[in-house]
Amino acid sequence: MRSLTTPIQRLVSFKASDAAILTADSELNREPGYPESDMPTEPAERAKKQYRTIWISDVHLGTSGCKAEFLLDFLRWNESETLYLVGDIIDGWKLSKSWYWHQTHNDVVQKILRKARKGTKVIYVPGNHDEFAREYTGLSFGEVAVEKQFIHETADGRRLLVLHGDEFDAVIKFAKWLALLGDHAYQTALYLNTLFNKIRAWLGLSYWSLSAYLKHKVKNAVEYIGKFEEAVADEARRRGVDGVVCGHIHHPEIRDIDGILYCNDGDWVESCSALVEQMDGSLEIVHWTVINHDHFMKKQEVAREEVALS
Repeated sequence: MRSLTTPIQRLVSFKASDAAILTADSELNREPGYPESDMPTEPAERAKKQYRTIWISDVHLGTSGCKAEFLLDFLRWNESETLYLVGDIIDGWKLSKSWYWHQTHNDVVQKILRKARKGTKVIYVPGNHDEFAREYTGLSFGEVAVEKQFIHETADGRRLLVLHGDEFDAVIKFAKWLALLGDHAYQTALYLNTLFNKIRAWLGLSYWSLSAYLKHKVKNAVEYIGKFEEAVADEARRRGVDGVVCGHIHHPEIRDIDGILYCNDGDWVESCSALVEQMDGSLEIVHWTVINHDHFMKKQEVAREEVALS
């Protein structure tokens, strides 16, 4: 495959120093974000997990709402033979308006590229926020293959259609300016969500998504989620596959829809979730901040103590 690195850099119009995020740290064998002398040791209560497949989507790197530190922690403690990036990994919509790129966002990119170099099969299915990459379907960058859609076969023989899902969103497909207005409102909710969780952290409480709670309480949003899931399942049925894996709506879910397995891997701005396939082909949703509640509480406690001593 031809390299995608140069076209992507040119298309997004990154400065040379900014474009380095796509290939930086390519020769280092240390953990991204840590000097070699400061690499964290493996706690006794945590051990790496090995999966056959991992799906993540809707990371929205380039926005302040992205929970890159949680995703980086997830990527460090979970390995897989195949890793799917199911769209909206980079938020091109937001970056085209204003530049925001935290070091942890750089670390996430480096970590994914490092996994690819070490043998993980990484497949990138762009979404609507990173639609700039869709022109380059069939190419690769940093050993990451770019595909518009993909058929994944589980260990137990089920065929799953992998796509982002925005093509089933009539708002985005037929009135993009309305979607952009909605995105602005959504970013405001995420900003409030960040402030809300900073307060919770200082109080010793766990992460909780205010924006997700509000979304699930709005009748129209709930109705939309149901219609979206049915539309995606109908496409899987039309394609003659057993199920579908998507993202886009930031709502992690596994359920049967009239004989079609519907899976949504969630996101890393609200749910901090991923879809995983065990070695026997079984699927489950991993809510990373929920199952690692105690670990993150300890980190917050240490941070508070360091601030108090400074």
